[in-house]
Amino acid sequence: MGGKVGVFPASGGLGSSTVNHLTKLYKASELVLIARSPERLTDLSQAGAVVRHADYDEPATLQNAFDGIETLFLISYASFEIEHRVVAHRRAIDAAIKSGVKYIFYSSLAFAGDSDHSVAHVMGAHLATEKYLAEQSHSVGWTAIREGIYSESFPIYTAWFDPSNPADEITIPHSGAEPGVAWVKRDELGGGHSEADSLLYARPNGIQIGDKHTYHGKDLSREWSTAWEAIQNGETAVVAPDIVEILGREPEPYETTIKALIG
Repeated sequence: MGGKVGVFPASGGLGSSTVNHLTKLYKASELVLIARSPERLTDLSQAGAVVRHADYDEPATLQNAFDGIETLFLISYASFEIEHRVVAHRRAIDAAIKSGVKYIFYSSLAFAGDSDHSVAHVMGAHLATEKYLAEQSHSVGWTAIREGIYSESFPIYTAWFDPSNPADEITIPHSGAEPGVAWVKRDELGGGHSEADSLLYARPNGIQIGDKHTYHGKDLSREWSTAWEAIQNGETAVVAPDIVEILGREPEPYETTIKALIG
């Protein structure tokens, strides 16, 4: 990639990981880091990176935020509200195009696997954003990085399991049978972003949700229950060798990541 490389937002979990790996590939002076809390990036600013303030929820701050950037890593807005999320993404994309960004890597989600349809509510905004990027392809090149579910997010999918106060039994709306989930460690996704040349990042094998526990049905909100419908349909079980090729090694086993998290 030539020219300046930008990351927005650059101070969150995935953004920070992406920036950390980018600093191993680029000089700080080649990076433009944009964040709601730029004070978190002081060290990189002192090292020569351009640090700017911008916030998805403050549209005016997006204007000129992407000036001088050739390649932008656009980390998706954190929200469960589809329309609000899509509008935020569109504003950022429009601002990036106006600033002359030539290529956008967008952090999507792998609930749809490698298709363009998903029953998961959480995937709705990602698919709409991908569609919008496709509509803007005459103005900007783009890649949607379909990310596997973070290994670190396992409590969300295990009834908010609390390692500090573990329950003897947890209940989720899944039988525990195949298909499962292709988990990915967040830091390895950050590493994949820094070498971004792939559409789908997922582990080379899947983990059955019922491997470690016994589960029973549980009533959830309608929107959240669609995630489980997607899992049952196999949307999160799609695996690809891309991340192995990008990292140059096998990704960290799911069990290793979880053991490190819960001690």
